[in-house]
Amino acid sequence: MKPAHILLIEDNEGDIVLTLDAFEESKIKTKISVARNGEEAIDFLYKQGQFEGVARPDLILLDINIPIYSGIEVLKKIKADDTLKKIPVVMLTTSSLQRDVDTAYVNHANSYVTKPIEMEDFLRAILKIEEFWLQLTTLSR
Repeated sequence: MKPAHILLIEDNEGDIVLTLDAFEESKIKTKISVARNGEEAIDFLYKQGQFEGVARPDLILLDINIPIYSGIEVLKKIKADDTLKKIPVVMLTTSSLQRDVDTAYVNHANSYVTKPIEMEDFLRAILKIEEFWLQLTTLSR
């Protein structure tokens, strides 16, 4: 079986490392690509510039607070595009503001997860995301 391809859109290096570590501990084979800002995310999704020829991700983990284009701007672009909108987008962010949650869902986020502060809780949250999206559900490929 082909490894699930995850696009992590995150600017915090510590969270990137924790997320990669969590997926390494997993029983599921994954390929994780990282975009560190909204512009890189858009370039990746449209296979532009340094991302020419990359494979389309099966799942996107998207932080709201990223530079250049916000996570919400990236989400809107994904969900407005017929070739991208069926990719599940999990908002994975430190923001627990109700307006951010509401804005994400209004713009068709598939789920919203507030990043736990404690490292063990963060790793557990990543494994639960993986369990739900990569084991329990069937993704469009």
